[in-house]
Amino acid sequence: MKNDKVLITGGAGFIGSNYVEYVLKNSDEEIFVLDKLTYAGNLKNLESVSDKFTFVKGDICDLEFIQKLFREHQFQKVVHFAAESHVDNSISGPSEFIQTNIVGTFSLLQSAYKTWMNGPNDLKNEFKNARFLHISTDEVYGTLGKTGFFTEETSYAPNSPYSASKASSDFIVRSYFHTYGMPVVTTNCSNNYGPNQHKEKLIPTIIRKAISGESIPIYGDGKNVRDWLYVKDHCSGIYLALEKGKLGETYNIGGRNERENLYIANVICEMLDEMLPKNMPYKEQITFV
Repeated sequence: MKNDKVLITGGAGFIGSNYVEYVLKNSDEEIFVLDKLTYAGNLKNLESVSDKFTFVKGDICDLEFIQKLFREHQFQKVVHFAAESHVDNSISGPSEFIQTNIVGTFSLLQSAYKTWMNGPNDLKNEFKNARFLHISTDEVYGTLGKTGFFTEETSYAPNSPYSASKASSDFIVRSYFHTYGMPVVTTNCSNNYGPNQHKEKLIPTIIRKAISGESIPIYGDGKNVRDWLYVKDHCSGIYLALEKGKLGETYNIGGRNERENLYIANVICEMLDEMLPKNMPYKEQITFV
């Protein structure tokens, strides 16, 4: 009997849940979702497809648990979303980011290595088509100046504990390819937006604060530039990288929508002026912090 089991870590989170829905529509593979269900993960994100996958609650940092999971299910593919990703939280409490993003990634890599390979550069016959896709971020490239544009050749320059932990995990994934011949691919994405996004993120925060009549917080002068990517488009890119990507390579997935944070806030306010008009423009709620 053919084994087509796919492990999706962090599958109850924002991007992960959208990817679970995407892959269930575009593949007949047997999907397993592993999630710790922290504040960022919610099974409500997967209600529409809850009968189409197997859910496992667990911590990717628990090496013994992860190894047991791999032994039991013999996953052919891993799509690794699970991560701590809030920059501000990484500044106030970096320890959790080091554990989840670095140690957790190591746990998954090591478990896949023990399951898929007899030794360095020697994949077992039943895992000749195995793939480990590591989802990362453009934050590893640091501050990108006026354009916010990045390429696969951009030097790493992480500036926060969050981005440093993701950069570290990227290098660990890379090392497993060059040292052991592990079938890995990495993707680095720009800022995502879309359904299931946590309320703490920029676009949901702007909308929520505007509608409630609160101040809309914009950090600094609002000139910070990031590229914006619709989450469903990101999912199609991830799937393509998983199925067609060259092993050992890194692929950047972006929307070519480089915008200043203040521009994003102004556009949303203008849309709300049309959709939910009130006695003063929403832009007047913008506050620089």
